[in-house]
Amino acid sequence: MQQASANRVERLVQQFEELYGAAPELLVRAPGRVNLIGEHTDYNDGYVFPAAIERDILIAASARRDRQVRLFSLDMGVSSTFTLDAIEKVSEGKGLEGERWSNYPRAMAWALQNRGLSLRGVQAVLQGNIPPGAGLSSSAALLVASGLLLLSAAHQTLDPVELALTAQQAEREFVGVNVGIMDQFISVLGQKDHALFIDTRTLHYEPVPLPTSGVVIVIANTNKPRGLVDSAYNQRRAECEEALAYLKRFLPSIRALRDVTPEAFAQWEASLPEVPRKRARHVITENERVLQSVEALKKGDIARFGHLMNASHNSLRDDYEVSCTELDALVEAAWALPGVYGSRMTGAGFGGCTVSLVAEEALERFCQEVPKRYREATGREATILITRAAQGAERLL
Repeated sequence: MQQASANRVERLVQQFEELYGAAPELLVRAPGRVNLIGEHTDYNDGYVFPAAIERDILIAASARRDRQVRLFSLDMGVSSTFTLDAIEKVSEGKGLEGERWSNYPRAMAWALQNRGLSLRGVQAVLQGNIPPGAGLSSSAALLVASGLLLLSAAHQTLDPVELALTAQQAEREFVGVNVGIMDQFISVLGQKDHALFIDTRTLHYEPVPLPTSGVVIVIANTNKPRGLVDSAYNQRRAECEEALAYLKRFLPSIRALRDVTPEAFAQWEASLPEVPRKRARHVITENERVLQSVEALKKGDIARFGHLMNASHNSLRDDYEVSCTELDALVEAAWALPGVYGSRMTGAGFGGCTVSLVAEEALERFCQEVPKRYREATGREATILITRAAQGAERLL
């Protein structure tokens, strides 16, 4: 239970007993994630390399004899109830806006029943310590934790990969957000002290050991609202499709940018207009960086991995153009410090977080200097989160 601190669990159990008059029978957790390298590759059938983080969603619950699902969010101070026989999405205009967080448990119940699984009602209390809106996948963690809870209460099991795919389907078809598979996959399948190499086309995955001492993962949050993310995301997807259409003229067998080798791209890139060319260059080189990162870590070459992280940020900034002043300021502040192996923006971009690999002896200075330099450059306050790679979703009780 290393990610779920005793006082969090105690508070959750106490709240459950106050609400429902008995101790919970079940306790589950599912973590958020940070992507170490492999950004904007997933919708191009490419490679990603995330790690689960030591921040998670906790749910204490008991099964009910009826078909009601009664939920209480400790963070929001709001309850929500629905029946498994008629699961409706909470949308604007219903006077229930404060319950919109419950769309994620509702979505999982809907998706699991769509798979033919028989569920039971539950009563539950939820609490999370994943910063919302930071690009650390609090929504995927809530989906996965809800799924694990509903399965456990009904004495049902689902293959881990199938659980991740069900969570993706829930978010896409019920919540209405067109997500890739990475976030749900790592929340389910993360392993302590490992990052997870994922081929988003085949769903082949491989845990890759991270150093267990001497190096920590440091996430720095810009605390900048990410207002441009949705429109820019759709635009980048369209630009990748445009690049693919150009490249298919010369490479007719390719299905996605993931199929284009760096050598083939070098041969034909001059034939592409500037914007599609830059977008394709990022995706093709980023996939190569993921593969090289996996090999570097297997050899224990942290310095090499750090260089690849830095190159990833440069590519996201210059070729994919999804960085921003705030992300660049955090990354450059990290690069300026000794003991930082590598630093890059992580997530969709235009705000959110950076991820850095930092030597333990440099950690204190990092936590002092990076926020200070960031404040001087942007006038904003950065939030620092220190983590190691955590275990994926699990039942604790």
